[in-house]
Amino acid sequence: MLAAADLKNGGIENVRLFETKGHPVVYGDWLKAENKPTVLVYGHYDVQPVDPIDKWENDPFNPVVKDNIIYARGASDDKGQVFMLAKMAESILKVKGDLPVNIKFCFEGEEEIGSAHLDSFVDEHLDLLSADVLLVSDTTMVGEDQPAVCYGLRGLCGLQVELRGPKSDLLHSGIYGGAVQNTLHALVELLATLHNDKGQVTVDEFYDCVQPLADEEKATCKKLSDDEAMKKLLDVESLYGEEGYSTTARVWTRPTLELNGVYGGFQGEGLKTVIPSHATAKITCRLVPEQNPKEIGQLIKKHLETHLPVGVKLKVTLMDQAKPFVMPLDHPTLKAAR
Repeated sequence: MLAAADLKNGGIENVRLFETKGHPVVYGDWLKAENKPTVLVYGHYDVQPVDPIDKWENDPFNPVVKDNIIYARGASDDKGQVFMLAKMAESILKVKGDLPVNIKFCFEGEEEIGSAHLDSFVDEHLDLLSADVLLVSDTTMVGEDQPAVCYGLRGLCGLQVELRGPKSDLLHSGIYGGAVQNTLHALVELLATLHNDKGQVTVDEFYDCVQPLADEEKATCKKLSDDEAMKKLLDVESLYGEEGYSTTARVWTRPTLELNGVYGGFQGEGLKTVIPSHATAKITCRLVPEQNPKEIGQLIKKHLETHLPVGVKLKVTLMDQAKPFVMPLDHPTLKAAR
């Protein structure tokens, strides 16, 4: 595996591949800094699917450099960061001959599917992975010339929502239109109950565990918010989100509920006057500390059941989950990073 080879070729020792019930974990360390802290470096070598392939301007499996930016499958999530971390250690070792701290690398291959086997791997290798601080670089920067010290990560709760109506698609609307519930109509109506006109999630108890932002966090988020630059970058006329928070606060520190896909019925070219028998939506929530992914999933399921339109059956499947995390702002590691 290339990730393991990069570590080994760069002077990292004890490089190993640990098999799991899924994809293997890459491990390596350099532990010669006596009486110095140990940093555990985490990354993932798996990436998002390339779909839709027709939206790519070049072959995603063959990197292309344009304006000093690499375009390729997974270049920024998370292959770029993993490569950077390995080369960081290699560069310091080549120049100075040693590292200022002890370092351990742990690169997994299932992050994009919820790190299904990482917990069990960690539990089985607690001594091997023990460290004073964990460094994760699967994060972002404020801008090209503004690096960021990220002290927290939002968690994740994913769901798939399916509505079932008649036993099969009905052909055509001229015969059955007006007689039965249209599953797409029902799905749109149901999904519309998840937010109000202030951008807030309307699921009962969704915000109950959310802690208020510290004054320093509010001020920092407001200072870093550049709405005009974001609108230009995204080519949109306006931004939108939870009322009462700056844009940076909304994307960094507040929980969200997003629709990632809504589909059903006829989707080919032309027109087909069909009343679909089923409709599906995919939902993900970004969660903040103290929100439990499992509990949030159940709250959303209960909300959907409560607001279900007549004439359809509901199936909710809980999918990927990840716990949120935050460091204290006064932690010594954050001070050193600043």
